[in-house]
Amino acid sequence: FSLFELLLLAEMLLFVLVLSATVLGCTTQVCPCESQELCQQIRDERDFEVFVFDVGGKTWKSYNWSMVTTVATFGKYDAELMCYAHSKGARVVLKGDVPLSDIVDQDNRTTWITEKVSLAKSQFMDGINIDIEQAVEADSPQYHALTALVRETTEAFHREIPGSQVSFDVAWSPNCIDKRCYNYVAIAESCDLLFVMSYDEQSQIMGDCIAMANAPVAQTLNGYLQYLELKIEPRKLVMGVPWYGYDYPCLNLSQEGVCSIPKVPFRGAPCSDAAGKQKPYSWIMKKVNDSMSGRIWDEQQQAPYFNYKDQTGQIHQVWYDDPDSICAKAGLVKSKGLRGIGMWNGNILDYSDDPVAQQQTAMMWNALVGC
Repeated sequence: FSLFELLLLAEMLLFVLVLSATVLGCTTQVCPCESQELCQQIRDERDFEVFVFDVGGKTWKSYNWSMVTTVATFGKYDAELMCYAHSKGARVVLKGDVPLSDIVDQDNRTTWITEKVSLAKSQFMDGINIDIEQAVEADSPQYHALTALVRETTEAFHREIPGSQVSFDVAWSPNCIDKRCYNYVAIAESCDLLFVMSYDEQSQIMGDCIAMANAPVAQTLNGYLQYLELKIEPRKLVMGVPWYGYDYPCLNLSQEGVCSIPKVPFRGAPCSDAAGKQKPYSWIMKKVNDSMSGRIWDEQQQAPYFNYKDQTGQIHQVWYDDPDSICAKAGLVKSKGLRGIGMWNGNILDYSDDPVAQQQTAMMWNALVGC
């Protein structure tokens, strides 16, 4: 080689090295944890799943981590949460949501899945929770696209992130609740688990427009029986319970304590729980002490409620879940052999230093495994 040729070759090698370093720098993520091991995806399965939805902030530091197995992150990505969860052997999974009209096209669906897998990898996460709650007609293009989305997402995650978990959120019953007429059997077969949202069960009130429990025990149980009648494996089902309640303004409060509520239609029903406002358990525990009635237990619905007056004199009725109502549902998880239990959402208890609040919070966590 001449001197000129050697210099030219050296420049070419330098260019290749710089280009390689640039590409690697763009694709290789730096582990944000104290130990590289904490950035390894969780692969171990637990016998009992405790599935927590986290909507952001730092209250996760006060969770009962001796129980938590999976955290679905519905807030801003928090690397500190990922590292800590992994240190406790718990999975951290992405939120997956997309307009169904966008993924009827196969190419769009593949692009969405590829982006989610890439995001999970870059954030050292352990799977995805698909939260799609859109109305779908049976046998429509969206119906088939959703079924394909769950199957293809599961295949991609399992292939690209071995041991990853893919879950799908479903209504409290498979009977086209809120016009969500999905292929529940095929979806259950495709993914690792169904998170059954056993709350907002008054989203479609067909009878009297009155305030009722967010998740009456008998109605909740009936929903699981319907899933099991479809031959969906019990070990595919995780029961979701609410750590919030509904505050309803009463148009009239009868002598029997029945609260008539405004008519707010929803997806074909004349009345719905949209007449009320969702309130976190932390607010409820403070408000019940200032209420007109104090805590009242409804034997039929197996749920607590109370009445209060606001500053204008308007009477409200608040229905919620507490350790007693959750314990009854947790018992169903064990008796029916379900995969586990979880809640919407982990952030809305009172994690302050107040001794009373600490006791209330501990009781809510403990109720998840029954009484």
